[in-house]
Amino acid sequence: MRQGKIGVQMMMLKGKVEELGAYETMKQLNKLGFGAVEVSQIPMTEDNVAELKRASEDFNIKIAAMSSPLEPMLPGAPGETLTDDFDKIVNDCKTLDCNFLRIGMLPLNIMGNKDQIMEFIKRAEAMAARLAEHGIELYYHTHHIEFQKYDGEYLLDLMKNNTSKLGFELDVHWIQRAGEEPVQIIKNYKDRVSLLHLKDYRIGELDIQEEDLQDMGKFFGKFTDLIEFAEIGEGNIDMNAVIDAGLESGAQYFLIEQDDTYGRDPFDSLKISAENLRKLGYADWF
Repeated sequence: MRQGKIGVQMMMLKGKVEELGAYETMKQLNKLGFGAVEVSQIPMTEDNVAELKRASEDFNIKIAAMSSPLEPMLPGAPGETLTDDFDKIVNDCKTLDCNFLRIGMLPLNIMGNKDQIMEFIKRAEAMAARLAEHGIELYYHTHHIEFQKYDGEYLLDLMKNNTSKLGFELDVHWIQRAGEEPVQIIKNYKDRVSLLHLKDYRIGELDIQEEDLQDMGKFFGKFTDLIEFAEIGEGNIDMNAVIDAGLESGAQYFLIEQDDTYGRDPFDSLKISAENLRKLGYADWF
């Protein structure tokens, strides 16, 4: 039976990279048994690229994917983009033997504007064609906003139906948060989902104080904001079903991401996720 590869979305570890450096951070991931990473929100300086390369070779950790916005997240925002820094980003991919690049999210200033989003996706599709000439596939990472409906159709489906080269890195937590069934959405995107984000979905604890009961606004603020990002196996998503659907749909890399660990050291959160995935039967995927 075909296997996938379980890895880590390094956005979780940007603080660790600042504190320990890229090499030592990768060394810790190796100790936890991980053999693949997606590099995101880590400055791709000459030093960091060199350290990632050295760690990848020393610890046999595959750089499965890297992250780059197509354009600035806000007009004039700093940072590398595919539009302005194409050659540098392609060169980094080749240095790190990485064949997937992913766009992390929509530019903030076009969210909610269907026409502007579709124009952005048209530009992303053109960039995907340009990157394909270098053996690199371009993916777009989803949140919940792509499940806004326009004339009864999800924006995400509009994106898919108007592209052929662009891939979609589906995030199962955000699909669930959008009120959809992760397994079904993954199946709908068969052959467009080499990258999947594994992230559990938990209802947190309702911490009600006496003063919250004096102010219903405060109470309902807490009551309606209970959704949390969770370690794999510590939430409500059927991860076995998600991973089966991913395999069936062509996913190669299953990347653990947790946007917030609520004060827990991210290495500890990753250890919990890894142990639970091993218990679920995926020990060979590390």
